[in-house]
Amino acid sequence: MENLNYISSSQNPKLKRILQLQEKSRNRKKESIFVVEGQREINLLLKANYSIEELYYCEAFHNKDNLARFLSKVKIHYSVSKEAYQKIAYRGSTEGIIATVKAKNHDLNKLEFKTNYPLILVAEAPEKPGNIGAILRTADAANVDAIIIANPKTDVYNPNIIRSSVGTVFTNQIALANSIDVIAYLKENQFEIYSAILQDAVSYLTPNYQSKCAIVVGTEADGLTNEWRLASTQNISIPMQGEIDSMNVSVATGILLFEAVRQRSI
Repeated sequence: MENLNYISSSQNPKLKRILQLQEKSRNRKKESIFVVEGQREINLLLKANYSIEELYYCEAFHNKDNLARFLSKVKIHYSVSKEAYQKIAYRGSTEGIIATVKAKNHDLNKLEFKTNYPLILVAEAPEKPGNIGAILRTADAANVDAIIIANPKTDVYNPNIIRSSVGTVFTNQIALANSIDVIAYLKENQFEIYSAILQDAVSYLTPNYQSKCAIVVGTEADGLTNEWRLASTQNISIPMQGEIDSMNVSVATGILLFEAVRQRSI
């Protein structure tokens, strides 16, 4: 009798769907489903209360000692042949486990804070998945209360973002909105706004970040839009010691966030 939970062909419609979800943002948005590969990433999304739709695994690659634990948490799962699995594996060195996962709602009004003085990071219009992933890793390391991506240009469930963030796209509380709505939200909720803008700026060491505040960063190419210049409580900058006047946005984000963390630990 044919095993209905075993997939041997890469032409199987379920595997073709996985490839479509990996490759096309419009498919992910239409279905509100995305694809995650890797044991660490799947562990993190389960910890963050994401819901797995289906799990696909290849016993030739996956650690059998961990397999039973994953299968016990998912109702629908399929064993995939080595040849078929290699067609859907996104990584060069796979761990033999892939999940389709239900996306979360990232509306601003869904943000929840456990402290009276939350620290928010706002990143306006980041595009490069590598930079976004690095920003998410930094935000996780700094334990910010939320990340807001203003004027988003890239789907947060892009496989390259998931991979470069090492799964911290799941550990961070993330909201998506346009800059006008984000500014309105911050002002309505009485956040101090510290925008990384060179003009009329003070050193990033000057402000008091122990209050309820948002640190706002833009892209290296364009910086922040004028809305943030007008809304800012204070513009801040990182003094440069060399010949150039800017640095990678993820590096700058780390410097700014960890100054806030330092102040809050005093």
